[in-house]
Amino acid sequence: MAESSTVAYVFPGQGSQSTGMGLDLYNGYPSARKVFDEAESSLGFPLSRLCFDGPEEELTKTHNVQPAILVTSIACLKALEDALADLPSPAYVAGHSLGEYTALVAAGALNVADAVLLVRERGRLMYEAGLKSPGSMLAIIGLDEEGAKEISLCTGTEISNINCPGQIVLSGATQALAKADRLAKSRSARVVPLKVSGAFHSALMEPVIAEFREVVSGISFQPPAVPVISNVTARPLTGINSIKEELVKQLRSCIQWQGSVEYMTQNGVTTFYEIGPGRVLSGLIRRINHGLRTFNISGIEDIAQIAPAENPTS
Repeated sequence: MAESSTVAYVFPGQGSQSTGMGLDLYNGYPSARKVFDEAESSLGFPLSRLCFDGPEEELTKTHNVQPAILVTSIACLKALEDALADLPSPAYVAGHSLGEYTALVAAGALNVADAVLLVRERGRLMYEAGLKSPGSMLAIIGLDEEGAKEISLCTGTEISNINCPGQIVLSGATQALAKADRLAKSRSARVVPLKVSGAFHSALMEPVIAEFREVVSGISFQPPAVPVISNVTARPLTGINSIKEELVKQLRSCIQWQGSVEYMTQNGVTTFYEIGPGRVLSGLIRRINHGLRTFNISGIEDIAQIAPAENPTS
């Protein structure tokens, strides 16, 4: 078992959803079921039914998928804590975009009831911003940050995610992204359009920033019991005011995922538990540093594999 000082928990963002997510956890662990029940009581509709049965076109809507992924991730964490009595506590927690809210719940800075309301409003506003200023996001594979920056300057797009060496995401208006697509391909990069409803983490989110600030100001936060790594600065958030400012800035700022992982490893973390739907973050972490251990826990089967003898994900 890894030492607590060398462990971090990380939580996935939007894009990790699939119909049926969380059903095994809900049926297998009372603590996981309690998370879903608490979220549904707060939201006022059966989120679990949407997660388990879909329809997928409803689940993938931004205002639905954000609370769904958050709740499934926290349910997974609770199940993992129940299954592993000696699970090491994290030295840090972090999440990618939406996952930052899950990290705040895991750190005790935000409760589930408030978190699901907050991310549902976040999702609604992000969708509305996409309607007002149509745009999207484009992953550029195979270029370094300098190359991606040159493309963004030439096309009027913005770097919205720095995920790992050779994987950078651009956000922007539809026409601008089409130019970026052509320019990246001309430089032998691979281009992957993301299935999102707007140009997230860019200036095109600006029209909803003031309203989102009001939403955040109405939520109660507590000082985190564990340092939460900021998506915007890749440094720890330790106070309530800094958390509130982070969540507002994050909506239109670049997600510094590579920098976040590097900060944690520079401060002693050698083992990452990716907790929640999908396996994206484990892959990114290993591309950032091949020497890091990762565990992926997205359901009961994963918990069963690591409970008797922790086998790192391949």
